[in-house]
Amino acid sequence: MFDFNSAVEKHRELILASERYIWQNPETGYKEYKTDAYMKKVFTELGYELTPAEGITGFVTVLDTGRPGPEVLILGELDSIICPEHPESDKTTGAVHSCGHNAQCAALIGIAAALKEEGALDTLSGRIRLCAVPAEELLEIEYRAGLREQGVIKYMGGKSEFLSRGLFDGVDIAFMIHTSGSFRTAPGSVGCMAKKITYKGKAAHAGGSPHLGTNALYAANCGLNAVNAIRETFREADIIRVHPIITSGGQMVNAIPETVTLESYVRGKTFDAIVSANKKVNRALIGGALSLGANIDITDIPGYAPLVNDKNMIALTLEAAEAAIPEYEMKARHSFGSGSTDMGDLSCIMPVIHPYAGGASGTSHGNDYQIVDPVAACIGSAKLQLSMLSLLLRDGAERAKKIVEEFEPQFESARAYLDYIDSLNCTGDRIEYGENEVIIR
Repeated sequence: MFDFNSAVEKHRELILASERYIWQNPETGYKEYKTDAYMKKVFTELGYELTPAEGITGFVTVLDTGRPGPEVLILGELDSIICPEHPESDKTTGAVHSCGHNAQCAALIGIAAALKEEGALDTLSGRIRLCAVPAEELLEIEYRAGLREQGVIKYMGGKSEFLSRGLFDGVDIAFMIHTSGSFRTAPGSVGCMAKKITYKGKAAHAGGSPHLGTNALYAANCGLNAVNAIRETFREADIIRVHPIITSGGQMVNAIPETVTLESYVRGKTFDAIVSANKKVNRALIGGALSLGANIDITDIPGYAPLVNDKNMIALTLEAAEAAIPEYEMKARHSFGSGSTDMGDLSCIMPVIHPYAGGASGTSHGNDYQIVDPVAACIGSAKLQLSMLSLLLRDGAERAKKIVEEFEPQFESARAYLDYIDSLNCTGDRIEYGENEVIIR
């Protein structure tokens, strides 16, 4: 049996150097130009032929064992978050990898390097697709909405975008490992709806004639307070999370704000829960506009589907960890997470697993997050993923075939899933003021 652990160790220096380079060059979603170029350079030097995503960052590449079997997709995410308070953030953009995606990419490089070693594919069947994917962190909604309007992208998240472009056609199973403070699995996590909200008032001199204006900021404050007032109507079992921010609150202090913009998510454990909570949130936001006689444009854009990790893939991950990295304890947790990931999109149509590797410290997305143990975060992660791949595709890929056969998809195809989330898109002014009536849309 090929020794994948030794193959990873052979490329230890490359893996750890990659983690540091990507940490030092953080970029947000659909802007990961330096990271994308670095990953492409490394993969090309390893001997891979790449299929880049046209017009955006990211790529896929396929290894064929030459023997029939399912196709397994392994991913690494390119993007960072924004946290200007982090001491190592980019001083211009505020970007920083306090999400751990730099370690994911380094681990993916380790996997790619190990799979190019002589004999690595000899006992495997099927195909292996490696993917450097952009834009997992769902932020800068206004920027991404602009890319949608320009026709550059159709979906906010990189995995749905790649799915729609056919870059995952033929894939049967997918997995990736996120970096955290411990090695663990979980049954899944919530999905989300992304929102861009614009309150529309009327400008006037704030001192001389405020009565002639309509204060969009006050309308927004009323809307936000109304959202806070409905939180107790959310069922705990649905794990609803709503957390808006104001991205623009006015242009100058001596003018009544005419336009105020917000961004928000509505998160939930199921699509039904998200859609139901989103209607309540919209009603509250619209009420804020009505109270001031303002208008409101709400753009609802499907973010990520709830993630449901396949039970068979969870069992496989625990088995692989015991075999490949016994020095790390892989814990099986039983509660749903309240964060979101676009791995949820893939879980709607194929068996997936999105476990966690240790090696990080501090608060995820916070100003104290660091990769303190890159060996665990990168080397350990690569070894674990290769062990998972081996369990899936060895012995004629019998394990992978069984997992695919037993999987019950929420949607019958990628097209059916994309059509559903397309139906959730909604935009435009929500209030029409008539002479004797007000119409809510």
